Amino acid sequence: MPELPEVEALREFLDAQLVGKEIARVLPVAISVLKTYDPPLSAVEGAEVTGVARHGKFLDIEAGGLHLLIHLARAGWLQWKDVLPSGLPKPGRGPLALRVALTGGDGFDLTEAGTQKRLAVHLVHAPADVPGVARLGPDPLAPEFDRAAFAALLQGERRQIKGALRDQSLIAGIGNAYSDEILHAARMSPFKPTQNMSEEETTALYEAVRSTLEEAVERSHGLAAGRLKAEKKSGLRVHGRTGEPCPVCGDTIREVSFADSSLQYCPTCQTGGKPLADRRLSRLLK
Repeated sequence: MPELPEVEALREFLDAQLVGKEIARVLPVAISVLKTYDPPLSAVEGAEVTGVARHGKFLDIEAGGLHLLIHLARAGWLQWKDVLPSGLPKPGRGPLALRVALTGGDGFDLTEAGTQKRLAVHLVHAPADVPGVARLGPDPLAPEFDRAAFAALLQGERRQIKGALRDQSLIAGIGNAYSDEILHAARMSPFKPTQNMSEEETTALYEAVRSTLEEAVERSHGLAAGRLKAEKKSGLRVHGRTGEPCPVCGDTIREVSFADSSLQYCPTCQTGGKPLADRRLSRLLK
């Protein structure tokens, strides 16, 4: 799933590619992709792109006073093409979900792998017209997101810190992968209750949030859209690396599985050497 660093890199890439150019057509291919109908997609055809912004994990392409909001969800991606295929794309079982064609012949495709179609496109008058944007928490890379602001967010929270970091209404842009990376950098268990965090732990977690995301954004800076997935994977220390040695201490990275996701962590770095219970495995063994 693209998270804040990858979406920020896509924003930067699209800003360089789109601003000042004219949209020729916006062509939905998958029925599920378009979440709004008023204004129609034809309202931006012939309009000049004036800016590309990011709201958490949402891309925001502004053209003709309207905002084309894109959320890539778990399996979506953006593929830039200097020359788009001729002719209209045909609906089918393939990954193509939507095409944005520019008058110069270039543009991009939105694709989505798998059977669960969650990629979402909205055309609205203002970003806040999209409910997912309206309820976003603060951006963790914003200048005003300091240690005091982070501590204030955690006050009153009574849940495991892994879930808190992934809650988009609390903090915008952090998903499953980077929450694993942040907790590893902070040397903190993903199951630690937020209400039990000390002042020192809050500071360590805040610093891990900023440093982990800033480093990931820096690694992705200037990369073309097609290289971002590989860059993300290569930069991860624990997420998706079950069974590999921890790059900090050498212990074996372990996993906890859930119904539709999993988390990875290092026992030595994060849980005092004790493996966390994998509840799905425990149920299978009963």
